[in-house]
Amino acid sequence: MRQAKLASSRTLPIWLEHKKMDVAFIGLGQMGSGMADNLVATGHKVTVWNRDWTKAEPFAERGAIVAADLAVAARTGTVMTMLADDAALEAVSFGDGGLLAAGPGLLHVSCSTVSVDLTARLAAAHAAAGQRFVSAQVLGRPDVAAAGKLSVIAAGAEDDLDIVQPLFDSIGATTHRVGERPMMAAAAKLAFNAGIPAIMQMMTEQFRIVAAHGIAADQMAALLLEVNYGNRLIGSYGPMIAEKRFEPAGFPMRLGRKDVGLALAAAADAELPLTELIAERMDVIIAAGGVERDWSAIGQSK
Repeated sequence: MRQAKLASSRTLPIWLEHKKMDVAFIGLGQMGSGMADNLVATGHKVTVWNRDWTKAEPFAERGAIVAADLAVAARTGTVMTMLADDAALEAVSFGDGGLLAAGPGLLHVSCSTVSVDLTARLAAAHAAAGQRFVSAQVLGRPDVAAAGKLSVIAAGAEDDLDIVQPLFDSIGATTHRVGERPMMAAAAKLAFNAGIPAIMQMMTEQFRIVAAHGIAADQMAALLLEVNYGNRLIGSYGPMIAEKRFEPAGFPMRLGRKDVGLALAAAADAELPLTELIAERMDVIIAAGGVERDWSAIGQSK
C-alpha cells in the first residue's frame, strides 16, 4: 500500500489493501483518462461515462463498461469524478439525473479541483441524501496521471477513505490524509495551485537576471535542477515559516533586501514584477522594525 502516514492516517487491513472494486469514473479529459486507465490496468471493474461519448468509447476496448448515462454509472455504488470546474461538477451532481438522485449509499469521490464552497455544499447534499462524499485531490500533470504516480490529498470520513484506498493506490504513488472534512483537501489543492504560478514567475525572473549577463535560460534551468533549488528552499524555510521562527535570524531582512536590490540592478531593464513586489514588501517590514528578523518573515503582517 502506498499511503503516506500522517496523524490522521491508519494502516489498512491486508485484505483491504488489495481489494478490487466496482467503480464508475466520470470525466475522461487529459487527467481523467490516465486515472481511469490505471484503475482498469490494476484490476478494478470500471464503468466510464463522459459527456463527449467519443472519449468514453475507447475504454470499452480496454475492458471497461461504457455507461449510457449517469444513472447507470451510479449503480456501481462508488463514483469517482474528475471534471474541469465547479459548473461541470455541479452538472453531474445535482438535478434529476445527477449523482445525488441515485439514492442512499452512493460513495462519491471528487478528484476535481473546485471551490471550497462547492465542496462544502456537496458534502452537505450527499449527507442529506444518505450518501457519502470524500474529496481526493491529485497533484501531477497528465503524464504523471498516465503513469499512476499522482500524489493524492484526501479528506473525508476515515471509514470512507479506507474503503477507497485501493483506488488511490491504483492512481497514485502516495496518499496524504489531511482530515475528516472534504473541504480540507479542496483547500490544500488550491493552496498548491496558488503557489505554482508564483514559482513559475520566480523562475522566469531568474532567467531574465542571468540573461542580462549572457547566461542562457536552459543553463540556469539545469543549474536550478542540479542544486535541487526548490526542495532545498522548502526544506530549509518551510518549518521556520510554519512555526514562525524568525528570531534569531539566520539571514536578516536587511541582508535579504540588499541581495534583492542587487538582483534588480543586475537585471538591467528586464521586467521583474515579482522581485519588485518582494523588495517593496521588505521595505515595509524593515520600516516597521523588522530589520533584524529572518528574511523568511517576508509573508508576515507583523
